[in-house]
Amino acid sequence: MAAIITALREGIVVRERTIQQLVPMIETTSQVIIEALRNGHKVLVFGNGGSAAEAQHLVGELVGRYKAERRSLAAIALSTDTSVLTCIGNDYSYDEVFARQVYALAKAGDVIVGLTTSGRSANVLRGFQAATECDAITIGLTGERGLQNAEADYVLTVSSQTTARVQEEHLVIIHCWCDAIDEAFAGM
Repeated sequence: MAAIITALREGIVVRERTIQQLVPMIETTSQVIIEALRNGHKVLVFGNGGSAAEAQHLVGELVGRYKAERRSLAAIALSTDTSVLTCIGNDYSYDEVFARQVYALAKAGDVIVGLTTSGRSANVLRGFQAATECDAITIGLTGERGLQNAEADYVLTVSSQTTARVQEEHLVIIHCWCDAIDEAFAGM
């Protein structure tokens, strides 16, 4: 029971930090995503492990719906096609699994969202580099260490080094984006 209470209390502390530190950036990135979608662009999302699951979750909310009835929005999770992932991993390296897909799918004005709790996932960082070369807009979701050896146009750094707490906040950020997107596209 003590471990459960500790985890829940840690989550509260991290959520308070998110409120104090990230609300303006969450609002800004919400508007960036909305404007891109309004202008006919798409959202490409990627990450590893739990971050891949969160990437898929965001895409599901965009292509399907979150709360409000609205049109389907263009989004692709780059961690879902096992044939593409294993082909690129085998023929190139695992570090290239997202970059190769970004080169193939991203156009100027598209939004690229990469999730890495450590900020060090080589394939996510390479995905950002590829996105920059494609003139796409990049948004990074990461933990306290920030992005290591890579840049993104917008970086939302969750103030924690605990993977679970960082991933929890990433999901909250995703849901905040979805609330804003629903408001922008409701009834369309």
